[in-house]
Amino acid sequence: MSTNQQIIAATEAWIKSFVIAYNICPFANREQQRNSIRYRVENGNNVESCLNAVIQECMHLDTHSETETTLLIITRQLDNFYDYLDVLAIAEQLLIDQGYEGIYQIASFHPHYRFADSGENDPDNYTNRSPYPMLHLIRESSIESALASYPDPARIPERNVKLTRQLGLKKLQNILRDCLESTTSE
Repeated sequence: MSTNQQIIAATEAWIKSFVIAYNICPFANREQQRNSIRYRVENGNNVESCLNAVIQECMHLDTHSETETTLLIITRQLDNFYDYLDVLAIAEQLLIDQGYEGIYQIASFHPHYRFADSGENDPDNYTNRSPYPMLHLIRESSIESALASYPDPARIPERNVKLTRQLGLKKLQNILRDCLESTTSE
C-alpha cells in the first residue's frame, strides 16, 4: 500500500505530466504555480467517511481563500468505477443538501473512467482517468471567471478528445503508469 505522500506525489505527477503538459485543463497550470491546489487523501473504509471528507473540504475552502481547489483522493472502497459513480451522485446531492449548490462543484476522475458513449479502450476516457479515484472540488465562481476570459471554452472537451486520440491508447496508459511507478520506486 502506498503512503499518503506517495499517493499525493503520483497525483501531482499526473497533474504536471498530463493535465498541464497537454493542457487538458487550461486553468490548472496557473493554480499549480500559485500552489493553490489542495491534495487530501481519504483512507476511510466506507462511503460515510468519503462523504464526510467532501463536506470537510467544502468547509476548508470556505475558510481558506488561498486554496483554489481540492483534489480529494480516495484510496479505498471505490476501485470499482460504478461504485464510484454511485458515491459521486450522492456527493453531488450532499452539496445541494448542505447549501453548497452554486458554490462548489465536483469534477470526477477515476483510474477506470469511462464515458457512457465510449468503449473501454477509447483514448478519450483518459481525459478523466487518474492514478486514483478522485473528487475534484472546484469553486464555481472561479470556473465562471476563468471561462469568461478563455476564448471559446466550449471547445475544450472537443480539443481534448482529439488530442487523446492523437496521443493514442498506449501513450496514455504509459503516462498514467509512469505517474504511479515514479512514486513507488523512491
